[in-house]
Amino acid sequence: MTPALAAESVRPPLRSAFLYFPNGVWEADWHPTEVGELTAESLPSSLQPLYPVRDDVLVVSGLTKNNSREGDGHYAKTANFLTGMRVAKTTGKDLSSGGVSIDQLLAQRIGGQTPLPSLELSTDPVVTGIDLAVNYTRLYGSHISWRSESEPVAREINPKRVYERLFHSTAAADPAAAADNQNLLDFVLSDARKLRRRVGRDDQQKIDEYLDSVRAVERRIEFASRPDERRFRPEMTEEERLAAAPGIPQNFREHVEAMLDLIVLAFRTDSTRIASFMFARDVSTRNYTFIDGVTEASHHGLSHHENRDEKIRQYALINRWHAARFAALVQKFAAVKEGSGTLLDSVVAMCGSSFSDGNRHDPSNLPILLAGRGGGLVEPGRHIRFDDAPLCNLYLTLLRGYGFVDTPRFGDSVAPLQLT
Repeated sequence: MTPALAAESVRPPLRSAFLYFPNGVWEADWHPTEVGELTAESLPSSLQPLYPVRDDVLVVSGLTKNNSREGDGHYAKTANFLTGMRVAKTTGKDLSSGGVSIDQLLAQRIGGQTPLPSLELSTDPVVTGIDLAVNYTRLYGSHISWRSESEPVAREINPKRVYERLFHSTAAADPAAAADNQNLLDFVLSDARKLRRRVGRDDQQKIDEYLDSVRAVERRIEFASRPDERRFRPEMTEEERLAAAPGIPQNFREHVEAMLDLIVLAFRTDSTRIASFMFARDVSTRNYTFIDGVTEASHHGLSHHENRDEKIRQYALINRWHAARFAALVQKFAAVKEGSGTLLDSVVAMCGSSFSDGNRHDPSNLPILLAGRGGGLVEPGRHIRFDDAPLCNLYLTLLRGYGFVDTPRFGDSVAPLQLT
């Protein structure tokens, strides 16, 4: 019901999502060998789930984080995933991610245009304390978003609370407030039904699509968090049991799907234009045995494959699962009509990890996927390769896309990347 967005002369706003998965990839099954068009033949095994959305995805190789070449294998690489700068070695007293992260710099500059400046999501709680094996604070492995070099941004792991931030006016911890919120939602739905009778068929369909999408996410969250002992529950570690709270799905797959749906809703409603999501924190021992063919419980353990074929095979299957989740997100963006195109036309979604091969902890040739067109900023459907270019060049490109030409550099950037 926004006539301005329907006008050909008015462009929808640019949105950016930053998705992170831990522990790197098995490169031979991730990076295409040839540049150019993405085809069934050119996509390696781990990226095969991208084939249905190949025209909307850009596979990027050859990007690096030179400031991650010193320090430990994980923490010094995860904390600077979105800053690109050197991470200070500390047990917790003098935190430094090297600078503000790209998502938070964008939030500081455009966040005032939306109800929420940005949205930071994950699936597991923040871990503190010291990793005595490397003498780094574990906090570094739990954050990719930094308001300043010393201030990580709290991220939400409860889909129900995220939903309430997007659609409710008051925290649902107060039963009276929750009832008021429900009454308000019912009122809005009633009002929408009245409006539906007064508009044309195309607008009726648009209203139906929007309300259905909101209700679908609400039902998903309610179902996933319902304390029904008759439902099948997969085996969980003690840490995962402690993380389970009302509103947090005990099924990891449901948890991820709910969070990705919420990013789509947040962009669709223009509640925010900047989002980040961590599939899991770094040094993650997340159990992926729900994937056919994965039998070893620890993701981190599999990433230290020691060139053993059986570990590599399972490691690559986990990479493939992450690529499949990204492909599903792309399809959801593409399904939302906006103006004369779709939501995907005005989105740049990035998905990647903080180093390439998990056994070597190598910050070169990072596994990076982009989706969407960003209002013409990105030409997808291809694999492009750069020659050891800083990852921050990509972030500088995004800044240019938002119109911030007054920022000559970001992190260790040298020049914007050509993505068209």
